[in-house]
Amino acid sequence: MTFPLFEAIHHVAIIASDYDRSRHFYHQVLGLPILAETLREARQSWKLDLGLPDGVQLELFSFSTPPARPSRPEACGLRHLAFRVSELDRVIRHLQIHQIEVEPVRVDELTGKRFTFFADPDGLPLELYEASC
Repeated sequence: MTFPLFEAIHHVAIIASDYDRSRHFYHQVLGLPILAETLREARQSWKLDLGLPDGVQLELFSFSTPPARPSRPEACGLRHLAFRVSELDRVIRHLQIHQIEVEPVRVDELTGKRFTFFADPDGLPLELYEASC
């Protein structure tokens, strides 16, 4: 391999069982600044974007009755780890060469950025998020 696949972590997403309690904890107790807070009406869910000093974001989501599970469907706890990449298609090709299945590319409805998911050997969802450095 002649190039690094990943540049940095873009964000970490967490689904909370109690949105208000988690919002208070991450914002007030841990001191993470709020970058955006969005009610996603179609899902009856909140999305809270919090910033870290190095630019990495923590996304906090609410769902009315999230099932308890480690991965899918979306549930309470860590949802996925996202890697920021500048050339999404190049990284997808690299993964596919190594027989790693990659989901179809989607566009984030809030940011307009392209992203996709693949999984580690244990089924943990990993995201590739195309964004400028």
